[in-house]
Amino acid sequence: MKAIVIGAGPAGLAAGACLKRAGVQVALLERAKEVAPAWHAHYDRLHLHTARGRSALPFRPMPKGGRYPSRAEVADYLESYARAEGLEVRTSCSVEEVRREGALWQVRHSAGEDSADVVVFATGLNGTPRLPDWPGLDGFPGQITHSSEYRNAKAFAGQRVLVAGIGNSGGDIALDLAEGGAEVVVSARGPVSILPKEIFGIPVTSMQLVQRTLGPRIADAVTGPVIRALIGRPSDYGFATPAYGPVTQVVRDGRVPLIDPGILGAIRAGRVAVRGAVARVEDRKVIFAEGQPERFDAIVAATGYTHDLRPMLPGLQGVLDAAGSPRINGAPTAAPGLYFISYKASPNGQLKQIGIEAKSIARAVTND
Repeated sequence: MKAIVIGAGPAGLAAGACLKRAGVQVALLERAKEVAPAWHAHYDRLHLHTARGRSALPFRPMPKGGRYPSRAEVADYLESYARAEGLEVRTSCSVEEVRREGALWQVRHSAGEDSADVVVFATGLNGTPRLPDWPGLDGFPGQITHSSEYRNAKAFAGQRVLVAGIGNSGGDIALDLAEGGAEVVVSARGPVSILPKEIFGIPVTSMQLVQRTLGPRIADAVTGPVIRALIGRPSDYGFATPAYGPVTQVVRDGRVPLIDPGILGAIRAGRVAVRGAVARVEDRKVIFAEGQPERFDAIVAATGYTHDLRPMLPGLQGVLDAAGSPRINGAPTAAPGLYFISYKASPNGQLKQIGIEAKSIARAVTND
């Protein structure tokens, strides 16, 4: 049996390793020039929110180190993982189309075409960078940087910078800019869920037992008073309060809450200002839906990604939703032999969830 895995980031590597160990012939196709390209490109200060022991892929623990692995440590680990598991990774190979022909899947890519019994999509949540759709943004004369392109604060020192979005990347980048000498304003378009990085010394992403035992809504109700005692309410920082708790948000909306890297303290200290939604841009002025217009030298858009897979799976029914996102992750789909891994956010850490889904896919493939 032959499988093709599309993508050689953490999800693709885990899927490839689990399938190979199950006796499947596996090839990984990666459009970039290296394994785990996103982890080589992320901003410098990035650290995982999951503890080291919960951040490994199947079969191989991460090397010893601090509790929260850095970007560079994760990149090194993923490269060594691919080598240690003997994975065949074809880099600089961009997949263009996947279609079913008879009993096999045909995968057309930049180097030609291959067939396989099984195809696993592992291109991940971070697909195509998404910029804000503010009227007038095209006329902004300053630098506009998506979070995927941001590395560090050096180029922004002494500038007034608007960070659009206050997810985990936005929070990290805003704090990095403030510590690097920029004057920082964060724009939060809607309500913001916030969590401390740890609760009583336990990483918040390690508390999955509470969620599994109680369910999302009750888990939020039980942990809510503790979270408020530790860090307060979103409104204490100028954010709108969500209608439901952080665990429910992940399950219901697929959005991970802001896990505080220190940004909340910077807001309290006045080193980072908070504004609401942006209405439009006029030259260097940003006009907010509420409040006075403000001038900025640069904008960093921490506004997420899109991952529409419909162009790669033309005409396939029952597998993708209306936005082109997989309906099912880590399990058999409506199309025999077609699988998807890690296209849904997990409240317990993405790398941990990747391992669970990769093992599930390998079991499903070998039991068919």
